[in-house]
Amino acid sequence: MKILVVNAGSSSLKFTFYTMHDEKVLAKGIVERIGLAEPAMKYCRHDNICVEKKVRVANCVEALRIVCEKLTDPDVGVIKSLDEVQAIGHRVVHGGEQITKPILVDERVKGIIKDCFSLAPLHNPPNYAGIEACEEIFKGVHNIAVFDTAFHQSMPPESYLYAVPYELYTKYGIRRYGFHGTSHSYVALMTAKFLDIPFNHLKLITFHLGNGCSVAAINKGTVVDTSMGMTPLEGLVMGTRCGDIDPAIVIRLAELGMSPKEIDNTLNKKSGLLGVSGIGSSDMRDIIASSESGDKQAQRALRMFVGRIVKYAGAYFTELCGADAIVFTGGIGEHSSYIRKLILEKLQCIGIEPDDELNEKFKGIPGIISTPSSTCKAVVMPTNEELMIARETLSVVTHETQNPLAEMDAKN
Repeated sequence: MKILVVNAGSSSLKFTFYTMHDEKVLAKGIVERIGLAEPAMKYCRHDNICVEKKVRVANCVEALRIVCEKLTDPDVGVIKSLDEVQAIGHRVVHGGEQITKPILVDERVKGIIKDCFSLAPLHNPPNYAGIEACEEIFKGVHNIAVFDTAFHQSMPPESYLYAVPYELYTKYGIRRYGFHGTSHSYVALMTAKFLDIPFNHLKLITFHLGNGCSVAAINKGTVVDTSMGMTPLEGLVMGTRCGDIDPAIVIRLAELGMSPKEIDNTLNKKSGLLGVSGIGSSDMRDIIASSESGDKQAQRALRMFVGRIVKYAGAYFTELCGADAIVFTGGIGEHSSYIRKLILEKLQCIGIEPDDELNEKFKGIPGIISTPSSTCKAVVMPTNEELMIARETLSVVTHETQNPLAEMDAKN
């Protein structure tokens, strides 16, 4: 089966096209700056033949048409006709409480995605637009939605509820949802395979560390806790997001005259490593370089970043009553041996004995970076959210016998 994976953002459309019998990427790329000045398209075929050019696109439908033109192009395409696209998998950020697994898109599912616009205003609207664009261009082809929040919906109420009046949850859905679920799910499953231990036997703490950062506590296949909350702002220190703060800070900023929009922009886009380091960059490589050159603020930013990770690792290790492994993924988690070393040096108390040589060896490839005598392993496991979406899409199209929403209706 050939599956197109679509990730539609506010001004971009990323795509990956797979043939699933061997999980091979036939083509991938992105259309950027949709609706803005100088939009551009990058398309790469499996044999590294790439095309980059300026394009004219005003919306998601026009961007998808350009992608389709390249996929079927006689010179650089990989299919003769769009009829060869047999299913489409979509990344959707928020599915609320109602959707707990990948699902075939119908009008009811689209309604739930729209209902979650207020919970994910930057992501769900363009995700929805991507689905509608595919429905227009690929008529009759199944669209499958794979949700960032879905994997975390196994959390018990004591993990997902906030200690605020209960009616705020029942009336407005104010609760922890968690994000990066597709990544956490993929790396957890791949770690189980890598360690040759059944997934439902493992206790894992998975760290997705990139510009956005999150951690999940996974007990025998189900999430029991995660760091991101009602939005992706909560939890670890991130590239530009503050992570955990005293909620009264928001009130104080309002009293100082900042509007809700200004507060949101400050906490989401001007905080985290960018805000603390003072070097004008949120890129971990830049902050490490500044730190090594003696910049005190960059050093402080690194200590805060590592300290928050260690705090969550300790908390989740306790919550799980021990863990078989902690897992690093994401751009920083997979490639920065420097950051991993700082973290692991502080986690020896939970049974991890870091191996510096192995830590340097495994960058962007799976590997164990702790000693054989460690009672809790440290593992590097590259994520692949696009492949996970393709796999989930294939599973829904070929194996699902009942709509998950219908299953929940039956239970209720």
